[in-house]
Amino acid sequence: MPRRAIETGVAAGGLFAVLGLIAWVTGQPFVFPSLGPSAFALAFETRREKVRPRRVVGSHLIGALAGFAAYSVLASGVSLTAVPPALSIAGLQLILSGVVSVVVTGWGMLVTDTVHPPACATTLIVSLGLLSSAFDVGVIVVSVVGLVAVSELLE
Repeated sequence: MPRRAIETGVAAGGLFAVLGLIAWVTGQPFVFPSLGPSAFALAFETRREKVRPRRVVGSHLIGALAGFAAYSVLASGVSLTAVPPALSIAGLQLILSGVVSVVVTGWGMLVTDTVHPPACATTLIVSLGLLSSAFDVGVIVVSVVGLVAVSELLE
């Protein structure tokens, strides 16, 4: 087991490092929190059924789009870069945006058979205004595709 732990950790870190290098060179957000669990799942799972590329990419795509839609409709212009004051309209907008995005992402993953839980973090990153522009959503999708592509190449 210790050998597998080391191999998995190094493989997940390697997958993340590729995107980190791209983020560093381009100055764009090619790394974000939900990629860590996805990198780990791709490195750890030996049964490809659970982490099929289609599931990883599809789930994050659904999460990014659901987050973008919820944010655009419910919380555009607000961001969770600081905790909103108690009972504020901005806080309510962000909470509603987050809730709607998680509901839509969960539903979307189930009906498309692309269940990959880290996508629920992606939807929150977008719906809470952290990476919420159309460009950011594109970068998220390209990042996930890149992560999966590197994982497939290393297999």
